Amino acid sequence: MVGTGLTLILLLSFAVYSNTVDSEYYEYTTSNEGKYMQLTAEEEGNSEWFFTTNDAITWVNFSVEDAPPGATLTVEAEGTNWSHSPSLGLEDQAYICNEPDSDYESIIETCDYSRIHSVYLPEGDGVLRGRVSLDLPIRGKGYLESANHETAREESENLIRSAKKVVTWKISIEKDDEISSSAGILIEAEYTTHELVNTQQFQLDPFQETIYSFSALVGCFFLVLVIPLMIYFSARHREKVNEQKRSSAE
Repeated sequence: MVGTGLTLILLLSFAVYSNTVDSEYYEYTTSNEGKYMQLTAEEEGNSEWFFTTNDAITWVNFSVEDAPPGATLTVEAEGTNWSHSPSLGLEDQAYICNEPDSDYESIIETCDYSRIHSVYLPEGDGVLRGRVSLDLPIRGKGYLESANHETAREESENLIRSAKKVVTWKISIEKDDEISSSAGILIEAEYTTHELVNTQQFQLDPFQETIYSFSALVGCFFLVLVIPLMIYFSARHREKVNEQKRSSAE
């Protein structure tokens, strides 16, 4: 028992040390800023618009209101493929976007990875959401492994730089294979951009981790020592009761 306890103490101490003092992982934070597209009409009176971006984008969101019932909203991204699934942005929905051609299609919903995506508007209202970069952190905080702080910052900058692309977004609303009139239609397009804010070495709180480690150690001793002792004393008590019964009977 003493040897097991010392082994656990050494392992937990090393785990805390490696993640607080000598960690090789770095945390990078991005701006995660939402912006609106200032859409320009292709032709006055028609439901065709366009907008050009040159940013590192994770999310895009196109919403339509008061379109003709039964119309179709189509969004084309000239310059990149992007991912779309009807479950994107919805709670309690299971889907996967980083493996569009995987074997998970029969088990879980996968995103469609293409340049053009569409959504049907049965009542004239609807939302089309998509993911552009799958490498950038959705919530603006990511982690990477690097040799030092300088290389970690350089790798973070390269990650965001590689995600920046010139993309022209073309939005159209059609019904019966014809472009609908834009009269009365409300359309909004939003996208989320990322710029590097800072990088820092990933560290854990030593005091907090010490408490967790001690709790784990106490839990291990409880399972290994206390429960068997309880069983032992219960058996001894039962044996004494049986001996008393046998003495009384004699």
